[in-house]
Amino acid sequence: MKNDPAPRSEGQSYIELTGPAEYEEKIQRSVFIGRAEPCHSEVEARELLNCVRAAHRDATHNCWAYRISLLGPESVTEYSSDDGEPSGTAGRPILGAIQRYNGLFNVLVVVTRYFGGVKLGVRGLIEAYGGVSIKTLNAAKTVERVPVRLLAVRLPWGSVGTVTRLLEGNGAEVLSWDYDTQETLAAAAAHGCARLPLAGEDGKMSSPGVSVTARVPCAVFEPLTQTLETLKAQRAIENWEDIKGGA
Repeated sequence: MKNDPAPRSEGQSYIELTGPAEYEEKIQRSVFIGRAEPCHSEVEARELLNCVRAAHRDATHNCWAYRISLLGPESVTEYSSDDGEPSGTAGRPILGAIQRYNGLFNVLVVVTRYFGGVKLGVRGLIEAYGGVSIKTLNAAKTVERVPVRLLAVRLPWGSVGTVTRLLEGNGAEVLSWDYDTQETLAAAAAHGCARLPLAGEDGKMSSPGVSVTARVPCAVFEPLTQTLETLKAQRAIENWEDIKGGA
């Protein structure tokens, strides 16, 4: 695994896929099928990889690479695999194709090969896997994103409006609301909200309340949490947490 600083500064936008893309090509009688998928964690990448493997159980190789930035430009995780091909002939070319698109993150590319009986050699394999990866990514639709960090806030029911306005005013994307009493669970169900508990500083749910999890643009994260500290001092919220390593 390789963890390197991303090439962009905090607050700058980056690129993600809006959905999966696929490309197929026959090279020297071998069939190569490229599949690109958006993903936001290593766990999600592995799950998507398993789906491709299941769909191509009879394939000779399912080579892959992913590039994930969980916290915007602060941390980039990259990984690749040759899946039985000669070392450096498949996974690295796939990863190189991803890196070629400056600012592209949160993507998994899998290139499946059905061997056709003709060996391609080291150079041929590198060109095949790299070329199919590039063409697969070219077939994908992309969207520009702003680097984000995950924030969880625990608050009393009466502060829901205040916190909602604060998050919306800072361009945050609310992912889930969690309600921890029987009465508010009914309200949560009515609004289609998922449960995601957040403990207080003592590790316990000290009183019935609400927890919200949101993606916050990196550029406004620090001033927003300063406001949350003020609300905490005023007892308008119970606690807040900067969630690391998830999206």
